Amino acid sequence: MRTRARCLHQSGVPPHLGAAVIALSQMTMVVTDLREEALTQRLHRSATGPSNKIFALSILGHIDTGNPEDGWEKVDQINEALDLLSAFQPNVWRRRDDQRHVKQALIKRFGLGKQTLLSQKIAMVGGHDNPGVVQHSPLLHRIVDTLHLVVGSTVGYETFLVEKPEAEEWFAPDYLGQPVHYGRTQTFRKRVYFPHPGYRDYIKRVLRLAIEDLKVDLIHFDNTSTRARRPIFHHPMAIKDFRDYLRQKHSPELLKQRLGFSDVSYVLPPAHEEPLGVIDDPLFQEWTDFRCHQTSGFYGEMKEYIRGLNPEVAVENNPHSGMSGLNTLWEQGVDYPRLLDHTDIVWTEEGNQAGISPEGVLVSKIRSYKTATILGNKIFSYTFRTPLTVAEAMAYNRGCLGMVGGIQQYPDPPPTQRRYIRFYLDRFDYYRKVESAAEVAVLHTYATMGFNNDRPYQSTFLFEQALIQAKVPFDIIFDKHLKDLSRYRVLVLPDRQCLSEEQMEKIRGFVKNGGGLVATEHTSLYTPWRNRRREVGLADLFAVGTPPFVPWPWQPDQILDVEPVKRQVEKGRVVYLPEVKPSVEKPSAVPMTSEYGHLPVNWEELVDAVIWAGGEDPQLRVEAPLTTTAESLQQENEGRLLLHLINYGAEKNPEVKDVKITLGLRDRKAKKVFTLSPDGEEIGSLEFQENDAGIGFTVPSMQTHSLVVVEL
Repeated sequence: MRTRARCLHQSGVPPHLGAAVIALSQMTMVVTDLREEALTQRLHRSATGPSNKIFALSILGHIDTGNPEDGWEKVDQINEALDLLSAFQPNVWRRRDDQRHVKQALIKRFGLGKQTLLSQKIAMVGGHDNPGVVQHSPLLHRIVDTLHLVVGSTVGYETFLVEKPEAEEWFAPDYLGQPVHYGRTQTFRKRVYFPHPGYRDYIKRVLRLAIEDLKVDLIHFDNTSTRARRPIFHHPMAIKDFRDYLRQKHSPELLKQRLGFSDVSYVLPPAHEEPLGVIDDPLFQEWTDFRCHQTSGFYGEMKEYIRGLNPEVAVENNPHSGMSGLNTLWEQGVDYPRLLDHTDIVWTEEGNQAGISPEGVLVSKIRSYKTATILGNKIFSYTFRTPLTVAEAMAYNRGCLGMVGGIQQYPDPPPTQRRYIRFYLDRFDYYRKVESAAEVAVLHTYATMGFNNDRPYQSTFLFEQALIQAKVPFDIIFDKHLKDLSRYRVLVLPDRQCLSEEQMEKIRGFVKNGGGLVATEHTSLYTPWRNRRREVGLADLFAVGTPPFVPWPWQPDQILDVEPVKRQVEKGRVVYLPEVKPSVEKPSAVPMTSEYGHLPVNWEELVDAVIWAGGEDPQLRVEAPLTTTAESLQQENEGRLLLHLINYGAEKNPEVKDVKITLGLRDRKAKKVFTLSPDGEEIGSLEFQENDAGIGFTVPSMQTHSLVVVEL
């Protein structure tokens, strides 16, 4: 809902709030294990957010709809509380038809018994003193389970500055002659340089109010993806901070080596808005790292402050894009390994709705789910659209189905979605405390992905697409995970161009100790500063030469005209492939979105290379259409292996028959194999055959989602 800040006062909002409260959409989340507690909750967020906000409060109520009469009574209590807060939201929830609609939604739409929660967001902008909310906080806590605070990234300056005029210095100045606003039309929402001490102190006051007075349980930081966009970092304080950052990061000698001079007193950040393919200018590289550093530093500071007030409060933010093929480092100042160190839950609004595109591309959020998992987070995403999106979250997320529906603006969930949610809650023992059983890791390195938007993105996403559709379980890992690769049998380096000497030494050690390595294209040809080496850094492993020198930076390095290399190196195996061959070439400087995600021409060669590097004894073989995927998980404490089978082509091919599976058990024995499914086809016991690799069995039929359970 969009509205000018000045119009909000006309709606009856008390002037002392300094801003407004507007109607927002209600959404329903299913999340488990918020922090470390095993809770089944519905969390809420708004798709649009308040039109001008510093923070917002969400009320999440626990409604036991097992007994319809109890449900109605609890809804009446929620409505009573909202009426008490009507000073903050005068035009919402006053209409009886709204209340009736919510009652029907809670009791009939979801039918989830104790796990159903009602959520209603109350947005406030500014307002140092909010006596109404604080006064009624005890009542709210008697009838709801979770209070949720949302911190936005923009300021409705027209009213806020009346209350706090000194905040004027927070705002980013005009950039290239244009004001720095939220979007093109929401000119009432100004952007701030968020590391500004005044802004940070103000947000901490909001957090203290929320945690100590309102007793909130979760803090949501919105608009993470837009906090560190390039225009914001032309704030005068950002320029000073950038110069200080360069001085602290590099010695005078390194600065001279890096920039050509050591005195950075007059350095200015680059004013550049054109799409970039390769980012080889040292100043651009340093500015990218600085923005990522400032973003993660801000959230780290807020997390420590929150934990100091209450260590049980969960921290969540919204970097928006997920792993969708966008260079978030350059575009948004978002480096997921650094950022997610400071969160428990993270949003993705990337699109990529699960399914098969009209062009035949298997589209998924699998990469985003895998990224969050390896970095110790859960994902919030929109999963209400189809059973397939819910199934994808069941298989690839960790203890969270995401946003499964809403109360007002969203249509009633059809019976299939309700059945999937019910299945998940009833079978939650099979989704609790699971860990990846993948033996293959695909490495994403900061320097490679941050400083080249072209071939590294294309090769990485296409190699991963081959693994996804060939049903080879894998993890996505990052620079910091190179310190311990012992859990993996194969490491994949898809055009990992920029590697440090230390990283290459860790990779050599992995191979010498028996690990398998698959590398492509120009892996290790560059240093982390994108300085080209005279020879490929890992030539001793690949046994290949160096591509011819290309004099112009906008021209990509030539593909080596060599045959694939397979060789034994001490205890390990190494495969070098000269190219991941795209079916549809990605243009330079554009994101690697799903439209370019067709299986690569040589996808079978990529998969065979991984199998050979792992010792020709794959963990999993699944004979099923390329439109199906498989995720291998384990519950060590329960003695279980879990195999999620997902049919992404269910819309056109609603049933897949006779799925033949070979599962490596690695010196373990299977006691029982059975299947569970929200589609209703469950087999209490599957016959299996033991072999040298493990066990083999056949799933007679699956529709959208089938969970195979192997008890050890």
